[in-house]
Amino acid sequence: MDFELTDEQKMLQETVTRFVAETYDFQKREHALKTAEGWSREAYAGLADMGLLALPFAEEDGGFGGGGVEMMIVMEALGRGLMVEPYFATVILAGGVLRHGASAGQREAIVPGLVAGERILALAHSESGLPRQTLEARATATPSGEGWLLEGRKIAVIHGQSADTLIVSAQTGEGLSLFLVDAAAQGVTVEAARGYDGVPVAHVILSRVAVSADALIGKTGDGAAILSLVFEEATAALVAEGVGAMSETFDVTVDYLKTRQQFGVAIGSFQALQHRAVDMLMQLELSRSMAILAALSLDIDAGQRSRNISAAKAQIGKSGRMIAQEAVQMHGAIGITAEYKVGHAFKRLTAIDALLGDRDYHLARLVEMRGVYPVAA
Repeated sequence: MDFELTDEQKMLQETVTRFVAETYDFQKREHALKTAEGWSREAYAGLADMGLLALPFAEEDGGFGGGGVEMMIVMEALGRGLMVEPYFATVILAGGVLRHGASAGQREAIVPGLVAGERILALAHSESGLPRQTLEARATATPSGEGWLLEGRKIAVIHGQSADTLIVSAQTGEGLSLFLVDAAAQGVTVEAARGYDGVPVAHVILSRVAVSADALIGKTGDGAAILSLVFEEATAALVAEGVGAMSETFDVTVDYLKTRQQFGVAIGSFQALQHRAVDMLMQLELSRSMAILAALSLDIDAGQRSRNISAAKAQIGKSGRMIAQEAVQMHGAIGITAEYKVGHAFKRLTAIDALLGDRDYHLARLVEMRGVYPVAA
């Protein structure tokens, strides 16, 4: 693939990569996971100070108008650091809903606090018994006076415990709709939990939650169309994060092969392990190419965009598992300990595969679409 970053993109890459490397080592991650919230507000404030929270938003909303490549650069760097801060939840998922569906007034009220790192948002969409990648919901929104009453239960709300504002999906008479909900509103119950990768999640219970008419994002029934766009962008972001996590896992493993001694020599001198490391590198480079393809595809026509992003996500699922498994095998028992980075990367790569459709889902989707580049009938 013939691809070259612009000077501005190279500067962004150097800056954010250096920031993560210098301020967010594995010990910082471990400490963040042990806090009540499960992430570091100090580290998140650092992202805000660098302007990274403003990156995807339009200039008229106080952002920088960054595109898919810029988000790829940032997400890859965050993936290398295995950062657990709510960037994906607030900027990519909830922020994506704001960019694609919210009114100018809604964005004006929310985006400044978001880009300053002072306001955390979370998308409450997933529900028990429904596929993770579904555009459906069982929660309901019933007209009440000049507003709405929300009822339902949401699961796996990423960073829902820390959210100041929730974006809730619910069925209305016109179809799936999205609503802004104050996390502290009467009738909202948030139960904190952790994903198997350590990222904070929450169960959200909505019991006759009253919201005003201006809480509706877009029009009634717009929810599925908005979420479809957001999920494609979020999938591309996850692909980039996966590349970052794989890159770090590969580098840590190669360093280990160079230093671990067996029979008086470094185990990296064993040809069998060298071949396995090369296989890891090949999978990493395949994934990096697919991440670039996904990022560049966000601005093309919908049909080919969907195909490219699904192909990229499928590749990440395959490569992430292979690289993580090989890393654990070559590290031996320490590779699965809670005190070592490789085990944490394995869990995160597993979660990335599962989020927004796993490898099997996206392969099946490609089959339905007759391949990445279908032959014209």
